[in-house]
Amino acid sequence: MPPTVTRIRQMATLHSPQQHLLVRAARGEAVERPPVWAMRQAGRWDPEFNKLRAGMPFYEFSENVELAAKTSLLPRRFGVDAIILFYDITTLTVAMGLPFTLQPNRGPVPRQPIRTLADVQRLDAQPAPDTFGHILQLLRRVNDELRGDLPVIVFAGAPFTVATYCIDTGKDLAATRRFAHDRPAVWQALLERLQTATIHFLDALVREGADVYQLFDSWAGMLRRDEYETWAQPHHQAILRGAAGVPRILFVKEGPYLDLMTQSGAEVISLGVTHDLAKARADYPRLVFQGNVPEEVLRTGSPAEVAAATKRCLDAGGGRRHIVNLNHGVDRSTPVANFEAYIAAVRGSAGERRGVSPT
Repeated sequence: MPPTVTRIRQMATLHSPQQHLLVRAARGEAVERPPVWAMRQAGRWDPEFNKLRAGMPFYEFSENVELAAKTSLLPRRFGVDAIILFYDITTLTVAMGLPFTLQPNRGPVPRQPIRTLADVQRLDAQPAPDTFGHILQLLRRVNDELRGDLPVIVFAGAPFTVATYCIDTGKDLAATRRFAHDRPAVWQALLERLQTATIHFLDALVREGADVYQLFDSWAGMLRRDEYETWAQPHHQAILRGAAGVPRILFVKEGPYLDLMTQSGAEVISLGVTHDLAKARADYPRLVFQGNVPEEVLRTGSPAEVAAATKRCLDAGGGRRHIVNLNHGVDRSTPVANFEAYIAAVRGSAGERRGVSPT
């Protein structure tokens, strides 16, 4: 049986999780430099990932604990300041009783899309831990391998985004709106059930030893403000309140309602390229912000351009209450040299900032 997280952390006397750079930054503490990681830092852009996957179907690959652990740990060689576990936001819905397949050019597709209240009621709002046992095993395996050297980030999809996959509309907002208009009781029941299950899932991962979690609401940034206040914000607040105990990050892809995001209860708000990082820091000095290097620069620029964009982000971040990340995930066409330049630009900032008291 693998050693418990408690034992691992006791053995890691020189690397207390409470002292991890990213955890300290997420709590708003003064740090020697901003920490850096990237959404989708373990993925198809990395040749080593493609070697490991070797053409295996996504869900089969991600449910193989040994391979998922090796995949999660791949970015360690680049010098990232956190490891995010490798799985998918639909992992939870599978545990709830709604299987998915990953289809080319479509993404996750439910085997039987939700259409009725009976469909919603068949979903288990508090799935037994063994239904997502491979994620718990993955967390243990990665923590065992890291031995306290880096913090581990886990994540979940927020109810709005996950619900769009459950009804098989995805980022087709017009189709989602039609569903919500035609079946309001089904839509609301689905959001509420996903909220309950998400709290249950994240709480289990926190108790198992996760250091930080990120709540993804990728498609909520497309909503009108009144829709966001009904379909997204209340669920963010409930989940972030219900699953606590570690720093929490809220990600809404290019979310236009920063004032609402800052009221979610998350300690860390992830920003897109449409946001002004320096202004956000000035307007909300008690919060921590994540981002916001343009993913497009990593995908299309040169290493020098990536380094320049990253340094501009560091300047806007001011050296404190800032976690460096992208505006969204690393694209599959990103050159490895560009990712290396991104990480190196942040890690090199420590010397430039040494002796400066961050504000």
